[in-house]
Amino acid sequence: MSSHTLVVVSNRLPISVRRVDGELVFESSSGGLATAMSSLTDEDRVWVGWPGIPAETLTASEKSLIAKEFAKHGYYPVHLTTEQVELFYEGYANDTLWPLFHYFQAHAKHKREYWRAYQVVNQRFADAVARVARSDATVWVHDYHLLLLPAMLRKKMPQLSIGFFLHVPFPSFEIFRLLPERDEILRGLLGADLLGFHVYDYARHFLSSCLRLLGMQNHHGSLEYAGRRVRVDAYPIGIDFKKFTESIRQPDAQEALEALNEAYEDQKVIISIDRLDYSKGIEQRLEGFSSFLENNPKYLGNVRLVMVAVPSRTEVETYQDLRDHIELMVSRINGTFGTTEWAPISYQFQNLPFAEVLALYNRADVALVTPLRDGMNLVAKEFVAAKCKQPGVLILSEMAGAIDELPEALSINPNDAKSIEKALVKALSMSKLEQRKRLEAMQKRIAEYTVSEWSADFLDDLHEIREESASTQRKLLTIDQIDTIRKRFTSAKKPLVVLDYDGTLQTFKSSPSTALARPSVDLMRLLKTLRKHANLAIVSGRKQSSLDTWFRGTDFILVAEHGAWIKTDGAWKNTVGSFEAAKALALPLFQKYSSRTPGSLIEEKDYALVWHYRMVPPDLAYVRLSNLKHELESELNEDEVGIHSGNKILEIKPKHVHKGRVLRDLIRELAPDFVLAAGDDYTDEDMFEELPRDGVGIKVGFGETKARYQVASVEQMIALLRSLC
Repeated sequence: MSSHTLVVVSNRLPISVRRVDGELVFESSSGGLATAMSSLTDEDRVWVGWPGIPAETLTASEKSLIAKEFAKHGYYPVHLTTEQVELFYEGYANDTLWPLFHYFQAHAKHKREYWRAYQVVNQRFADAVARVARSDATVWVHDYHLLLLPAMLRKKMPQLSIGFFLHVPFPSFEIFRLLPERDEILRGLLGADLLGFHVYDYARHFLSSCLRLLGMQNHHGSLEYAGRRVRVDAYPIGIDFKKFTESIRQPDAQEALEALNEAYEDQKVIISIDRLDYSKGIEQRLEGFSSFLENNPKYLGNVRLVMVAVPSRTEVETYQDLRDHIELMVSRINGTFGTTEWAPISYQFQNLPFAEVLALYNRADVALVTPLRDGMNLVAKEFVAAKCKQPGVLILSEMAGAIDELPEALSINPNDAKSIEKALVKALSMSKLEQRKRLEAMQKRIAEYTVSEWSADFLDDLHEIREESASTQRKLLTIDQIDTIRKRFTSAKKPLVVLDYDGTLQTFKSSPSTALARPSVDLMRLLKTLRKHANLAIVSGRKQSSLDTWFRGTDFILVAEHGAWIKTDGAWKNTVGSFEAAKALALPLFQKYSSRTPGSLIEEKDYALVWHYRMVPPDLAYVRLSNLKHELESELNEDEVGIHSGNKILEIKPKHVHKGRVLRDLIRELAPDFVLAAGDDYTDEDMFEELPRDGVGIKVGFGETKARYQVASVEQMIALLRSLC
């Protein structure tokens, strides 16, 4: 099987399979995603998805036939059983995620069998991608059905460049937190290199959930996760603008338009076209239209609402009840306001051919698009495109993502029937000049940013991230580089090894307690062995007492409080003057914030004050940190005192106390012929800066650094030190 450089993954493929009279029939769909992907110029592309027919109904030869037919179009099928479709697609995707992500939490059902099936099917998709993708391919995953897939792919094929786009809203934290599997969903998405949303509000909600659930702060829309940078951004999906402007001239569209003109010759036509779904606000729309008719009797007999409800999930009870309720409302409104010659609503529960939809867009005087919540809503954009030079008014819900790009539309609150009524009155009385002016502004905008531009932008950014990632990866120590460092170390006559402690030799603990962070027997054995071969300095932010307790009986050089104290010959020496005045100003502020922030604590040192917030809920910590930092900046002399944010800490210390100064002094006194320094945070950057040109600086962890090399973890750093011995 061939491997591809670009893999598109979605729940459904643009071609589906049905069985008709015992034979397999292949049918094309022309959705927005299919249009977007068809515009991609990469010839080495494959699209992975479900073919739409239960796996157990197919013979082996039929599966082979489907694979061959799909291969002609660059598609690869993922076969799912009826039970998997029921539990994964109808269950977790559409009975749990869809309502919750659209703010209908009361409709969301939380069943363990749904979640188990969702995990299993996402893994099936991961296995399918692994079969068709090159090891360094670009993979673009789409939508809420496959939220776990990015992390599964990352684990299976680490070198992939992975993008993910969500075609529905991402809800606010207060809604998202209701999901029992919320952490797993976030970590699944964070397997991607680039996460795309329709509008920035959704991106902001995602970043907020990462902060409040995982404690991850973003930096200009990027997150550091598992040694990678994950970029989060907004990419408003467009439409194939030219298709709508050109197709209206086709004979089938013109024929449908003539029929509409004849049927509604002297009437104003308001159109409502939606998939039948509770998120679309159809009931509220009908209430608004009813209110409009009741309070504006002059329009009776002169206006027709042409309402097309496209069948959706007809086997689900919630949707059956919705259809029944809507049809009752239509009957009531027609019965109340209609006459023997005129019905205010023309209702159709069917999927109309494209030509007929196009004709409706072109003929309509008003498009009523009022979803209660919608990721984007392409009906609004399609209506604008199909109008060409015809007048018309778009009434659009402020809850639709499209409102940001279509500000010339009449914006309404979809929950307010009065708002809908007022918008209808304004639309029907608006001059044709103003209608065209508004439409032209919107047409210009959506003609410039089409669905093709959308897909190209996303993939361009994903490629840029791959290049940035490659640059970061270049600093990761390779086996050959480790071997070179080992040879230099063993051949040196006076080597010096300078090591930070927390985050470099020891993983971070829930508390700064000396007992929790005590070095293990194995670590002590390693450090003592290392000392036999080199001068060894432990340069830490910890107090003297902690270092004395841990390293008693050794002849290591010990440096406490980032360089304020140094022990080289059995006795501690102070390297700076007094810090009492700054502490006196800062300590009351630290105490004020610590007392109001459960889980936080203050560590007081001779030459530093540290506020620890590792056990504080991330959202509260973020607020308290910002406020404390602001108050400290207004109280302290910034020429003398530095305010630093570290790994779940805020620290103040004298500016002239830093590890770089310590390293400079050690090099001057010991005159080493080889220097290795390792650390993990901002305090170690001063040390890396002071290294000789041929010195070896190693940062433990990821992110920007002045060190020449990086390793991913404390475990890798320990392994490197072990190799030196």
